[in-house]
Amino acid sequence: MSELTLTVMRLGFLAVLWLFVIVSIQVIRSDLFGTRVTQRTTRRADQRPAQRAQPQQPPQQGGGGRRGRGAGRNAPTKLVVSEGSLTGTTVALQGQTITLGRAHDSTIVLDDDYASSRHARIYPDRDGRWIVEDLGSTNGTYLDRTRLTTPTPIPLEAPIRIGKTVIELRK
Repeated sequence: MSELTLTVMRLGFLAVLWLFVIVSIQVIRSDLFGTRVTQRTTRRADQRPAQRAQPQQPPQQGGGGRRGRGAGRNAPTKLVVSEGSLTGTTVALQGQTITLGRAHDSTIVLDDDYASSRHARIYPDRDGRWIVEDLGSTNGTYLDRTRLTTPTPIPLEAPIRIGKTVIELRK
């Protein structure tokens, strides 16, 4: 082999070795200090007035029964974190699916050792009720002290526990 080929191979090996060291340090750092929790409530609060006007139109058309997001006066309007590191965080319920977990693309990012990356989701059904579903998490999702095994409707102000975090649907 030529001297140039040998030098390029040495530099390539050195670069791969440093890349391995840097990635290893990042993994150790994230295990020690956890993931960064980002606040996303300000963007959703700006969207609330435009989307809240939509549920008022279907009842005027004379539709049959309870459908969609306008299920009545007892329908929840927000999801509130009542215990845990995100206490006080509020997400407006606008008919979209809310994901919970450690993953950065979750609607509510949980910085909790007992939460999975894709832990649970909360979504509306056709009758205007909100459903909570465990997404195969390791430590489980609890609705009012009962571990969830199937998608379950959420009563108003019933605690949903994921690790140390408690979430409630409120008016």
